[in-house]
Amino acid sequence: MASTQQQSPKGMSNDSQNTEAVSTEASKSKSPVSNNLKSPKQKTPVEPPIPTIAVFYAFLLVNALAAAFVPIQDCDEVFNYWEPTHYLNRGSGLQTWEYSPEYIIRSWLYIVIHAIVGKIGSLFSSRTTAEFYFIRLALGVVCAACETRLFSTICKTFNTRVGIMFGIIMATSPGMFHASVAYLPSSFSMYMTMLGMAAFMDWRGGLKTGMGMMWFGIGAIVGWPFSGALIIPLLAEDFALSLMTGDISEIVYRYLDGVIRSLLVLALQVAIDAFFYHEVAVVPWNIVSYNVFSGSSRGPDIFGTESWDFYIRNLCLNFNIWFVLALFVGPILGLQFLLHRRSTTKQSPIRSFVFVTPFYLWLAIFSAQGHKEERFMYPAYPFLALGAAIALHTTLTNIGSSDPARLMGKIPAKLKLYVVSLFVLLALDISVARTIGIVTAYRAPLQIYAPLQENRFVHTEANVCLGKDWYRFPSSYFLPNGMRAKFIKSAFDGLLPGQFTEAKTGFGFFPGTWLIPPGMNDQNLEDPGKHVDIDHCSFLVDSYFPNVIPSPLEPNYVEDNDTWEEMRCSAFLDASQTNFVGRILWIPDLEPGKWTVVDFKRPAAIPYPEWDVHETKPLPYRPFRHGPYHITMGLRTMQWDEWIELDNHYLRFHEDKKRRIEERGEKCCKTAPEAYDGAVELLEELCSYLPQRYPSLFQSTPTGIHNLLTQEKFDITTRPLAEDPMQMAARLIQDDLAIMFEKPDGQYYLLAGAILLAGFWRLSDKFGMPLSEIHTSGDVPGFKSKLEKGMINFFRRIQPGQPVLRNNYFIQVDDNLAWSHSIGSEDPVEGAEGVMQAEGWGSAEKNKAIEHHYFRSERQSLRRLPRSGGVVFTIRTYFEPIAKVVEEVGVPRRLASAVRSWGDDVARYKGRERYGEVLLEYLDGKHREQVEKGLLKEPEEDGKYPF
Repeated sequence: MASTQQQSPKGMSNDSQNTEAVSTEASKSKSPVSNNLKSPKQKTPVEPPIPTIAVFYAFLLVNALAAAFVPIQDCDEVFNYWEPTHYLNRGSGLQTWEYSPEYIIRSWLYIVIHAIVGKIGSLFSSRTTAEFYFIRLALGVVCAACETRLFSTICKTFNTRVGIMFGIIMATSPGMFHASVAYLPSSFSMYMTMLGMAAFMDWRGGLKTGMGMMWFGIGAIVGWPFSGALIIPLLAEDFALSLMTGDISEIVYRYLDGVIRSLLVLALQVAIDAFFYHEVAVVPWNIVSYNVFSGSSRGPDIFGTESWDFYIRNLCLNFNIWFVLALFVGPILGLQFLLHRRSTTKQSPIRSFVFVTPFYLWLAIFSAQGHKEERFMYPAYPFLALGAAIALHTTLTNIGSSDPARLMGKIPAKLKLYVVSLFVLLALDISVARTIGIVTAYRAPLQIYAPLQENRFVHTEANVCLGKDWYRFPSSYFLPNGMRAKFIKSAFDGLLPGQFTEAKTGFGFFPGTWLIPPGMNDQNLEDPGKHVDIDHCSFLVDSYFPNVIPSPLEPNYVEDNDTWEEMRCSAFLDASQTNFVGRILWIPDLEPGKWTVVDFKRPAAIPYPEWDVHETKPLPYRPFRHGPYHITMGLRTMQWDEWIELDNHYLRFHEDKKRRIEERGEKCCKTAPEAYDGAVELLEELCSYLPQRYPSLFQSTPTGIHNLLTQEKFDITTRPLAEDPMQMAARLIQDDLAIMFEKPDGQYYLLAGAILLAGFWRLSDKFGMPLSEIHTSGDVPGFKSKLEKGMINFFRRIQPGQPVLRNNYFIQVDDNLAWSHSIGSEDPVEGAEGVMQAEGWGSAEKNKAIEHHYFRSERQSLRRLPRSGGVVFTIRTYFEPIAKVVEEVGVPRRLASAVRSWGDDVARYKGRERYGEVLLEYLDGKHREQVEKGLLKEPEEDGKYPF
């Protein structure tokens, strides 16, 4: 087919120091290169030291684990591939606009291949999930076969060490862990890329240009058309060889061979698509046309754009050190050639560079595009891995030199071995940690539907609804045959998938593939017809993140226990509340109670605009909504400038605190010895923050802080401090303070506090208690069932740079800010039988007049101290007569609705039975007054929570 001169012409072969794998003994004796491939005495290429079947099993093991555990990262995989497959095999599925006969942007050939595999899998089990995982496993088998083929070829044509490094990179990289079993055309193109690379790489028996073109052609036609760009450098090398040998007819023949093979595949695809769409179309061209030539109102950019460095960051995550090596393989090969004039493999530096160029080309092309997605890099992963392997091998060859005339030859061999081993182990550790992190953090969507697979639901016909989490739906394979996925309205305003028609009579085979679906467009414009009313939902899938504020379009369904019954809850990483390292890697739980100092400094606060200690009014927090009442942590993100709030009630609070400290001392302010450093750290933070935020009230001094209003000066540098650090901190602000510290048992304990104005609880009762006991001893409603787990996890995960806020409210029936004496004495007294008389709502006078009703609201901030690791609570109380609060428009109706919505446990906790009748009657009357005066607008605006 091809002359041997074309195989190894001058300029492409290596010098005599490093012969090609196909060289003969004769070639080493300076016989013509043209004898290499024709000689019957040709040596058999050295087989890899690891048996090929063992390599295949190793790849298969990793891919099987991926098939079982890796989450689906791209909703395009679900809606454009899993759903059509489900329709072919199960008769139902969600349909995207790309499958509409009006657009024909997806080919049914790719789907049919997988549907056949799925049908085979369904023979072993009737469960839909079994078919899903069988298809995934089949993808893993195909990928393992392609990886093994390329590994074997690299070992034979480059050298064994490059092959082994290539195999390690492919088997351990997080990027490959996901791409290997992803049901995506880009993954299919990656499989074909590996086979195409092997064909172009292996010159034994003649050039295999036609075969290589066929594999790349299949990847581009059946998979993703753009993957065909990867073949350009390989064809350029082939063309250069022909020019150098002058044999143009051979290259024409090889090119025609590859083109004809590819056209046969294209013809099959057109025929399959014509059967399903009832229309002749060339899908690869449609894909290119839409993505390249469709104009600004269409095309990929309408689905979102990313910055130019998106793939740099993404590949660093998915290939870490290997990506850096792949980036620098070109310069490394160039330096190797310039300094040593020889290659470190069986291939010349020029030919090695040919096989790493496609990765550079691919990265440049797609970095220049606005719309970027991780899956777009999949076809180039094998080139990246090969480039990294070549770069590492070349570097190690030079480092391993024992020539005393070279610098590397003077370094002890053991030291070099340790350094290299550390480098490789670090890369492997990062890769494994990243892979485990992805699986453990984001696998919830594959787990949450498990209850629906129970036998009691096998024949159930129902709607499973998705709101804001529509893009995490793992496909209809996770629903019983009688259930259908539906969408309820959320904040997303793009085009959602519709349903393949399920008509079976009078329309022939698979009518959903050729009947034009309603409401489709290629501009990502919302179609209201894709939504259903929530009343039509039998099941609902929703997520809950404590720091996300609910909205009218995306209410907190998870906490709506009056309407929905929880069937399954699975953990999902809250990226917004997780530090950078925790988001990208799996970090094993460290020893509880041991805190590592974090290098974090709070951003400097800007002065409060026009703040005046005599004029600035308290902020009107009204943290209640119309019913129903949901028990949640209710966290939201805090801006650093807003950590501490002071107002024109400052002097009153200051005097109350001063009096309480004099009267009660340690009963209100106390610091455990092990928490002393954390309390001092909090004091230092306040002395830094307050002069920045309130410069008219506080001034920094060399030893601490000066209160310009009260003329108090606080020295925080002299040891011992003049008073307890928590007590000193409490004198500065209007908030109460508490710090929780983790102990070796993994629980957080209240070990430092200044609780002076709490109203309903005492520090002396709670000091030293763990977080859970603090809440259970206070009979906090819903704590065990709804709050405990989430609260404990929150305390473990909160980072110094992620402060949060929450609000709550109470009704009090006396005017004492520091302690509500209506519920009993702050200091329990001994009863007649020697039993301490308990305080509580039971001892409160019932139905006191409305002038005794006060609205008590708390604004709590939570933040982690970077040095000590303590979690700080600041608790600012706002205290106003109910009669004043209800003068605000809309408040009487909203507060009455909230109070009525309390469940029995919340009502007991908040004491509604003692004041509810009087309060609600008063609120209703005030509401009627506002209605009569025309002050209310319908519907009432509740969007400014918590104000």
